[in-house]
Amino acid sequence: MPPAPSDPVAVIGASGALGFGVAIRLARAGVPIAIGSRDPKRAQRTVERAASLISGGRLSAHDNAGAVRGAATVILSVPFRNQSETLTNISPALSPGQLLIDASVPLAAAVSGKATRMLGVWQGSAAEQALEMVPEGVRVVSALHTVSAASLTDLEHPLEQDVLLCGDSREDKKRAAGLLERIEGMRCVDCGRLEMARITESLTALLISVNARYKVHAGIRLTGLHDPVWE
Repeated sequence: MPPAPSDPVAVIGASGALGFGVAIRLARAGVPIAIGSRDPKRAQRTVERAASLISGGRLSAHDNAGAVRGAATVILSVPFRNQSETLTNISPALSPGQLLIDASVPLAAAVSGKATRMLGVWQGSAAEQALEMVPEGVRVVSALHTVSAASLTDLEHPLEQDVLLCGDSREDKKRAAGLLERIEGMRCVDCGRLEMARITESLTALLISVNARYKVHAGIRLTGLHDPVWE
């Protein structure tokens, strides 16, 4: 895998559990992180919270557009009800060649329904909706839907979880894997084209049901794969 990027990685939605967990895990691995929020003061509070948990991390606070402008990779980890608005707001700051890793899940909870049910998305999945909304030339990969947010934020917890990647370019997926596998215990698996995100996104609802039933923070690990997965 390639080394950690020298350019900051923007995390949009880091005040939420998943985004925060990814941000602190990557920062602990030496990746510079630009925390984006609609409210820069909220971003600063998130940076301060992260700094209290890890030492030596390079984290900075910005509004969403400011975080995106300086980043080669953008991780979008916002509730589905905010995905469209957030993408609309940051779209002018996105540029061709940037990689957007979309972790949005169209759970019915977005419209006050059950978190174990999915909403129908006209484009097929949240990731495909994101691809439709970003400027031409911005690369989109779907990821992180089966990774336990609670486990990510618990830095003492060994992960040993797979990240299911979907995207229309293997090079884009390899690029995403090179970043996400900086997090110890996370292995990225190529699950096919972006349209497969409609399946991987729905696994979030499945895991919510499992975790509620067994009172755990389960993730997914695929068996029978050769290591290393990425040649």
